[in-house]
Amino acid sequence: MSFVNSYKPISFKDTNMFRPLKVGNTEVLQRVFMPPLTRMRAQHPGNVPTAEWATKYYDQRSKRPGSMLITEGTFISPQAGGYDHAPGIWSEAQVAEWKKIFAKIHENKSFVWVQLWNLGRLAGIREMARDGLRYDSASDGIYMDEESEKLSLEVKNPQHGLTEDEIKQYIKEYIHAAKNSIAAGADGVEIHAAHGYLLNQFLDSLSNKRTDRYGGCIENRARFTLEVVDALIEAIGAERVAIRLSPYHTYGTMSGSKDPTNLAAVAYVIGEIEKRRRAGKGLAYIHMTEPLLNDNSTGPAGEKVVKKPLEGSNEFVYSIWKGPILRTGELGENPQLAFDLVQHDRTMVGYGRYYISTPDIVDRLEKGLPFNTYRYKLFYGQTEEGYTDYPTYDEAIKLGYK
Repeated sequence: MSFVNSYKPISFKDTNMFRPLKVGNTEVLQRVFMPPLTRMRAQHPGNVPTAEWATKYYDQRSKRPGSMLITEGTFISPQAGGYDHAPGIWSEAQVAEWKKIFAKIHENKSFVWVQLWNLGRLAGIREMARDGLRYDSASDGIYMDEESEKLSLEVKNPQHGLTEDEIKQYIKEYIHAAKNSIAAGADGVEIHAAHGYLLNQFLDSLSNKRTDRYGGCIENRARFTLEVVDALIEAIGAERVAIRLSPYHTYGTMSGSKDPTNLAAVAYVIGEIEKRRRAGKGLAYIHMTEPLLNDNSTGPAGEKVVKKPLEGSNEFVYSIWKGPILRTGELGENPQLAFDLVQHDRTMVGYGRYYISTPDIVDRLEKGLPFNTYRYKLFYGQTEEGYTDYPTYDEAIKLGYK
């Protein structure tokens, strides 16, 4: 392994990145977040975080006091899942392991939020059929592609558009998971309504063909997401709730900017969340994924190839929402973009793949030091290698990194 040499690092020491900001009930000492990073290290069966590995992994990345970490996507229930090695937070065994992880993060004087995850039609089709679980989405029969349709029919588990009662059940499961998160010691929860997962499937006209009160117009497509928001505000308090949105992403065959009403639907959700803020129920932050081009393609080593967009911007959020905004997406090798983003005094930034490879990334951003290269092929493996074996800067120098 070596340092990344494809860009010239800069120091963020004297920028807003290293100024405190109130986020919910906490005050972060720097505005560098670890965003949700799927790692597939949980135990199967049970979706329980791997005891020793996960605690060590989160410990390494929370050493800088005042840092904020968002957990990997965490299933709210078995029905919301579909990946064998992603963690959940619905069971006592899961909560028991998360307690150890959160205690270690707090011991380091840092903060942690749980990203609440519901896959919908992005679930593993064979796994859902094996476990006797529905293959859910916003609408019947609106598959991502021919391959998904073929497999779904082959295992006799066709895509199922949720009934209103099933939507209500999911909301109860969001509440249960949120309460479990707080009971385990988390500082808050982030609702995952982005990247083609279930709530995003309701927001997007390409996957939502419903004709009831959850489909059709923008207000109806946004209803499920806002019902989850309101339920969690009531259950654990607005200051412990956040949400992630991705209006431009096409992952999971979302329409992205191809359908202008998709952007309008996201803007509507943000506007409704701002209404709640003005009424004294302001969420802790809104998390926006930056628009990326070709976000489904892969390079020669199997890594994702992500290019900057030809069009699209999340700048519109500032004119609607007046609370903290977290922005993530390809900032690792674009220090100037990160520098520009943190000029705004309500902005926080997240580094994904380089937070995996660089446990002391906050220190390196402050000092202008290069990141470690990452090993994409080990991102989702069920081994400790590629998980807890990345060095700090001082350790890397001793290992001969150049």
